[in-house]
Amino acid sequence: MSTVTTPADRAATAPPAPPRRRPDWRLRFAALSLIWGFSFLLIKVGTETYAPFQVTLGRLAFGTAVLAAAMAVRRERLPRGARVWGHLTVAAFLLNALPFSLFAYAELTIPSALAGICNATSPLWGMALSLVALSEDRPTRVRVAGLGLGFLGVLTVLGAWQGFDALDATGTALALLGSLSYPIGWIYVRRTLAGTGHSHLSMTGAQLLLATAQLAVVTPLVTTLPTRFPVVPLLAVAALGALGTGLAVLLQYGLVAEVGPTTAQMVTYFIPVIATAAGVALLGEGLTWSTPVGAVIVLTGAALTQIRPRSGPGPRQ
Repeated sequence: MSTVTTPADRAATAPPAPPRRRPDWRLRFAALSLIWGFSFLLIKVGTETYAPFQVTLGRLAFGTAVLAAAMAVRRERLPRGARVWGHLTVAAFLLNALPFSLFAYAELTIPSALAGICNATSPLWGMALSLVALSEDRPTRVRVAGLGLGFLGVLTVLGAWQGFDALDATGTALALLGSLSYPIGWIYVRRTLAGTGHSHLSMTGAQLLLATAQLAVVTPLVTTLPTRFPVVPLLAVAALGALGTGLAVLLQYGLVAEVGPTTAQMVTYFIPVIATAAGVALLGEGLTWSTPVGAVIVLTGAALTQIRPRSGPGPRQ
């Protein structure tokens, strides 16, 4: 944006500046899918050298730096008010510090592909929780059927008929808990921070800043400072934060503003596909028939849970 001023007599006649053109939303949608899909591979690479809390702290620090730069460019300010910051502290824990750490710990013992599929259960948890926590979110037969189908897909991925012997139960449970943390956090945000008047960028920047502070307190207490800093894992953590957390948030909000939340959230259904392909092709992770079949069932169920009944004829939103 230009900061050059012109004389008042010319300002009224000067032609308006042409709007800045952005890449087509489909390209940004594809970029967001790739970034989030590869995030699980980057977590895996990072945790091969650094402790999970260190990976999460680095991720949050780099992500916060990107949003801080975006806020500076757009001249955005952090939100004000003790009440807002108090609720943001809880949101930062539920939406960033906790799930990021759980997925990092999970990938110590489970493949990145499985972690990506566990992440795809988030809409299923959200559906189940919203029926209890959000009175306006009414169940329908299709959505309940999607919920049941989705968790059937989870059992398929985990190989329930084999007694879960082929996977690490603790790592899988941590990944599923990380996925559960997201809808809990969004329900909390919806109930406490809706209508504050602050921009999404400002709120998210403050949220990531608080999450970084939370990990900065915890990490030194439970880990020791690394004695070496291999380049590849360090670059993985930097990319995980700058791209998978910082840039991804900017892309997501841009998509929501342009094409609406329904289309934007469809990126969720591409993430496990990309995570699985990346894990198998680049990390040599094993793949049995139950993993892709179960993933398809999970994604189908998750898609069904997002179908809401029409309230009747009216103008399109």
